[in-house]
Amino acid sequence: MITAFKRVFLVGFQNFWRNGWLSATTVSVMVLVLSMILGLLMISVLTEAVVQHLENQIDISVYFKPKTAEPDILQVKNNLLAEKEVKSVEYVSEDAALALFKERHKADTIIAQVLEELDANPLEASLNIKAKAPDQFAAIAKFLEKKEYAPLISAVNYYENQETIARLSSVISAIRKTGLFITLALSVISVLVALNTIRIAIYTLKDEVTIMKLVGATNWFIRGPFLVEGVLYGLISATATIIVFYPIMFLLAPYVDNFFPGSDLFLYFQRNFMTLWLILLLCGIVLGVFGSMIAIRKYLKI
Repeated sequence: MITAFKRVFLVGFQNFWRNGWLSATTVSVMVLVLSMILGLLMISVLTEAVVQHLENQIDISVYFKPKTAEPDILQVKNNLLAEKEVKSVEYVSEDAALALFKERHKADTIIAQVLEELDANPLEASLNIKAKAPDQFAAIAKFLEKKEYAPLISAVNYYENQETIARLSSVISAIRKTGLFITLALSVISVLVALNTIRIAIYTLKDEVTIMKLVGATNWFIRGPFLVEGVLYGLISATATIIVFYPIMFLLAPYVDNFFPGSDLFLYFQRNFMTLWLILLLCGIVLGVFGSMIAIRKYLKI
């Protein structure tokens, strides 16, 4: 048994190197296929970064009546954080709100002069609330309508921003659905291309397979070297793909970051380099082995 396994591996390696041009062609096609798969992975990362950026732009604010005690506001904050729909809550005091307002309008001399003439701070303390999903803001707004909060709250701006939140939610949903559809479609195309390439490679050796079958070789003994070749296709193409993508990501990242601030595509690629390589390796080996098994099957039926 051990001798048979050694022979299978040896023949597989020999076939791979003996058919150099054919192996190089197959590996090249698989590199293109795996590049498409890796590109789809990076696009999905970028899409998710865009979605996260959009979701971070969505929030609602609850404003408290003047002279509301800070402990009461913080209690409302804690109650909100206990709700399953709430992602985060930021407390902005009256003084902090005034400071932010001044900073935002520091170039407007008229507003600055008016603020200097005021005897009291006209701004209210508030809580800025982010939900775990855009469609959960309605539930949060309803939570804030409880009677116990009526003496404290002066306004909740959800209803003023409801239409904007709904539009952003639709955009986010469309981005995710479109990305999923494109990923599935291109993945299917990639797999078909890889399988057909492997079938062509094995077709050139069909006479050799027929002779081995006629002299009494078992199906698994014939199939084994081709499975070894499939593993080699996957290993080499995955390694080549990740190496080629490294400089591409380095060169593209600044331009991508300009269009999609905060995406950090190259940083993600660096931090997940081994994980991405293992994903490509798994995809390459599965394609190589699966393609070889399908392609060799018809030549074993004599």
